[in-house]
Amino acid sequence: MPRGPESEGKQVTQRVLIAADKFKGSLTAVQVAERVTAGLRRAVPGVEVEALPVADGGDGTVDAAVAAGFERREVRVAGPLGHEVTAAFALRAGTAVVEMAEASGLQRLPRGVFAPLTASTYGSGELLRAALDAGARTIVFGVGGSATTDGGAGMLSALGARFLDADGESVPPGGGGLAELASADLSGLDPRLADVELILASDVDNPLTGPTGAPAVYGPQKGASPDDVEILDSALAHYAKVLQETAGAHAAEYAASPGAGAAGGIGFGALLLGARFRPGIEVMLEVLGFAPALEWATLVITGEGSLDEQTLHGKAPVGVAAAARAADKEVVAVCGRLALPPEALGRAGIRRVYPLTDAEPDIAKCIADAGPILERVAEQIGRDFLS
Repeated sequence: MPRGPESEGKQVTQRVLIAADKFKGSLTAVQVAERVTAGLRRAVPGVEVEALPVADGGDGTVDAAVAAGFERREVRVAGPLGHEVTAAFALRAGTAVVEMAEASGLQRLPRGVFAPLTASTYGSGELLRAALDAGARTIVFGVGGSATTDGGAGMLSALGARFLDADGESVPPGGGGLAELASADLSGLDPRLADVELILASDVDNPLTGPTGAPAVYGPQKGASPDDVEILDSALAHYAKVLQETAGAHAAEYAASPGAGAAGGIGFGALLLGARFRPGIEVMLEVLGFAPALEWATLVITGEGSLDEQTLHGKAPVGVAAAARAADKEVVAVCGRLALPPEALGRAGIRRVYPLTDAEPDIAKCIADAGPILERVAEQIGRDFLS
């Protein structure tokens, strides 16, 4: 069985860094790290393990920051349908990690309920305002997993912008309401935003509208019918045009920029606020202190629920593997299901993958019993690479 090169021919202290994302629907990133640790220690009792749960800006980002030592702050904000919810952000030494899904994510909708035309990002703006109130000087704004396609209009409204119809009334919430937009006023935006470094952290580089824009690509995931997609695309294009008249030509540039279409177009709203777009996993590895943890490790274990084509486009495991490869560290991965060929994994810097489906072919059981199965898989990793 394969072993790490340092384990051959001499005794070395094995130090494992577990830097995996969540198994969506089964295990949080923290739980993944706990289960892998337990399995490794059953196989190799003396192994040293450091857990650094990671995220790429989507749901689970605040939890990953809290696990890395950030303080969890909770605040009551508007959910995507306007009902009040308790959402969290993370804070440490003037840096806040704000996850838009905490306020405006699909998980905030009742089961089976979608609102593609009316869901709003207002609560995400309230979360950003709470981070400002807490004294944040740098805000990492992780976007993904949204229930919304409103171009960030709700978020901007919560921060002081006004979006009015022809009668001077506020347009209805959600992307559909933007079709009624007659004028926009950004002069009331919270002045503290000018003094904060705002980082748009996302694994999505889509523009706001068009064939690869937010409504066309991601609208169906949020319950949008083909007709809804057309309505939303037209409404967001109109929204961008009105903002161009109000805020200047750069609004059109932002609408076409990579990341503008992230999380239903909230990326566009963030760019209007002066945010700098960066790949989510790259930002989060910096924020979480991945580099010193990596230097300590002799083996890195990463992973997520499904290793598939999307993984190759900026998801956490590939970001972890790229950083580890640059540091000449060996990387293996765990996952629920594997849908990538070995050559793609090799190019990504992942030496070997351990899917739960190898231990339990029944996918329903893998999802229901992911924790115990992952421990068994981790035992195998321990035997293969550490013993």
